[in-house]
Amino acid sequence: MSYQALYRVWRPQQFKDVAGQEAVTRTLKNALSHGNTSHAYLFSGPRGTGKTSAAKIFAKAMNCKNPKDGEPCNECDLCRSITQGKLGDVIEIDAASNNGVEEIRDIREKANYAPTEAEYKVYIIDEVHMLSMGAFNALLKTLEEPPMNVVFILATTEPHKIPLTIISRTQRFDFRRISAQDIIRRMTYILNEKNVEFDPDALMSIAKAAEGGMRDALSILDQVISFSDGSVTLDDTLRITGSITQDLMIDYISAALNHDTEKGLGLLHQMMQEGKDANRLVEDVILFSRDILIYQKTKDENLLKMSKVDERFSELTVNAQPEKIYDIIKIMNQTQQEMRTSTHAEVYLEVATVRLAQIKSEPVVTTQSEVKKDTDESQEIQSLKNKLKQMQKAIEQMQKNGSDSETVRAPKRKTSRKAAGQTVFKVNTHQVFGILKQATRNDLAKLKDVWPDLINALSTSQKAIMNTSKPVAASPHGLVVTFDYDILCERAANDTFLIDAVGDYLEKVIGHRAELATVPSDKWMDVRQAYIDQMKNENGNQEESTKQEETKETDEVDAVVSEAVNLFGKENVTIAD
Repeated sequence: MSYQALYRVWRPQQFKDVAGQEAVTRTLKNALSHGNTSHAYLFSGPRGTGKTSAAKIFAKAMNCKNPKDGEPCNECDLCRSITQGKLGDVIEIDAASNNGVEEIRDIREKANYAPTEAEYKVYIIDEVHMLSMGAFNALLKTLEEPPMNVVFILATTEPHKIPLTIISRTQRFDFRRISAQDIIRRMTYILNEKNVEFDPDALMSIAKAAEGGMRDALSILDQVISFSDGSVTLDDTLRITGSITQDLMIDYISAALNHDTEKGLGLLHQMMQEGKDANRLVEDVILFSRDILIYQKTKDENLLKMSKVDERFSELTVNAQPEKIYDIIKIMNQTQQEMRTSTHAEVYLEVATVRLAQIKSEPVVTTQSEVKKDTDESQEIQSLKNKLKQMQKAIEQMQKNGSDSETVRAPKRKTSRKAAGQTVFKVNTHQVFGILKQATRNDLAKLKDVWPDLINALSTSQKAIMNTSKPVAASPHGLVVTFDYDILCERAANDTFLIDAVGDYLEKVIGHRAELATVPSDKWMDVRQAYIDQMKNENGNQEESTKQEETKETDEVDAVVSEAVNLFGKENVTIAD
């Protein structure tokens, strides 16, 4: 028998084997155990996260003769037939190649026939977003009123392309990216079963290169096993994935922080000669810089994407200034944009390396100014002391003369300005208030629903900015997003590429673009309260104006009545409302 890839051999056969999707598998198992299954399901999520595998397991569990707690037995004839793809009552369809109206009409006609062997006929439609609009319309009626004992399972990586009329007729389950720990746990189990020696650091490198996809991880693992002749080592893994070692990355970042241009260029040429991909290198530098910032603030190793905490990494995070790491991310992000339209990626990387090494630290730039500032402050303090002595003498003299009623006013001084380099993001309250004026809960609910998918659709550098973002208010054509840090708030507000990417995605998903307003998380409640106070003041002014108008009208009526009485006499005047 020919060799089969690892992801095919080790495809999950029970819900407990599906890694990283506990919420989904638990819900499906409980529904099967209690007989509360639906007629249509939508499995959405990134590639390689277990959507099709879960659909096949669900089909087996529905038709299994000996199910246990919602799990299929995998031993009866029906389970084996479904596993081998031979059961005619479980039909798997690729919508990418069967996306026309005729194919869906054929499914509708065949769905009316009862199952031949199994209890339920199950249709698994993979990549369902590839169906044409006519095909979706043909499927709509069947999903609304399906035949008896027929279940549809729709799987897709792009749920925003599916009409809402289809989504509303299904139970939707969102599959998340699998964590590195879950991927490593699954690969460890497989390698132990195959009796293959491995380096734990190599598995960590594979898990991070897979970016949350189990199928991608097993494909890379398959390549490494073949390349290394039966074992899994870190060096072989780095060659296959095109990544660089953490020590080399630390050396490269350290060269930039220490202004060592020659060493930085030498490390860059070394990595290029080893065949490292230029775009992958830029992404690795951005993600590594992101890990430095995250670890500086949280000290949580589980939040790191491509780093492991060791002595050198800990030392680097202690010594690195956050402002300089921000500059590294900014320069690499610009380099990534420039490389997209050029065939000379190495030249842009060399320029970026020189720019990184020229980032100036605060002490180097402001040493002389700081000395001058300290001198000026010392002179100001001495002057204040002299004025204070003069004031004390004046007060004593007034007390002696009995001039207690006179008030001695101290000379006013302007408050000192904030230290150089400290940046505070200024909220555009006019823009935020305009959005809040038309904001609705329904618009906010729509945005919260698509927000994780929106972030996943962004580029790596844009994700680094938007990862801590959270939508807090939305109107039909605007949204307010909070960020944990002022610097991220400022970068999001000034990054036109990011704003365009968010607008393009929302236009595809909800049908219109939305104006993006950014607010730091710690200022959001103050901004919201300021808007509420403004609305109260406007309403109060409006009520006062209405009262004045009514008083004016009353005075005018009284004047007319008085004049009429004077002309015709009180007995001849009748007042009617």
